[in-house]
Amino acid sequence: MEFIAIDFETANADMASICQIGLAHYRNGSVFDEWKTYVNPKDYFDPLNVSIHGIDEETVKDAPTFKKVSHKIYEYLDNRIVVCHTHFDRLAVHRACSKYKLRTPVCSWLDSARVTRRTWDEFAHRGYGLANVCSSIGYEYAAHDALEDAKACAHVLISAIEKTGIGLHGWLKRVEQPIGPYTWKGKLELDGNPAGIFFGETLVFTGALKMFRREAADLASKAGFRVEDGVNKNTTILIVGDQDIRKLHGHEKSSKHRKAEDLIRNGQNLRILQESDFEELIKTISNTEL
Repeated sequence: MEFIAIDFETANADMASICQIGLAHYRNGSVFDEWKTYVNPKDYFDPLNVSIHGIDEETVKDAPTFKKVSHKIYEYLDNRIVVCHTHFDRLAVHRACSKYKLRTPVCSWLDSARVTRRTWDEFAHRGYGLANVCSSIGYEYAAHDALEDAKACAHVLISAIEKTGIGLHGWLKRVEQPIGPYTWKGKLELDGNPAGIFFGETLVFTGALKMFRREAADLASKAGFRVEDGVNKNTTILIVGDQDIRKLHGHEKSSKHRKAEDLIRNGQNLRILQESDFEELIKTISNTEL
């Protein structure tokens, strides 16, 4: 059994703004090799992100850019199974490669969050954030350090393999199997497609989008997201229009955006993405032309 576990930290809501990379190479259930580096994203640092991972402009002022370390990414990821917790680290790679006009790594991705939801009944539909799952299975780690997060997601996968008896390659197939019922509610309140990889996630849109709001909601629902109008304790993703998220480096924010940030500060497992990242996210999982 051999795979690469990966995690990224970002400077702001743009998934291309990678500021730290952590990689762990596993063989037969143990770490064979590991690598961690800070990255200078050549972008601004949102105070919310800094409050989570503690990395700021001063930390990365002498660090290499993603382009300068891309050869290490290819060295580790090409032609291997790559494990990350939720789809967003995969998205970060795609966005950073696009930013620097680099090819994306040729690898097979395995989402340990999807593995979690199919292994432990209590995490089937909620509570499958990395810290929560690790706490449940008794694995302690320093959250929001890229290498520690990578190792944690690897431990989750190894624990799931031990519990279920499903091997690494078996999980590549198992995660494609749907869970739960699928219903449409009408308007912008849509339940997620259980065959979608984000089934169990709750998404909200805010700000001025390039897409029609209903079109974006339909795409999100087909990808598995439950779409709601307001930010609440169930929200896991907030999509913000690109112009809104860039306005004054994020100082002029909608009420939904501000509420989402408050929930994050209070410990809710919620991500804020810009619309272009949402489009890329949909494309990477379905090859949908937006």
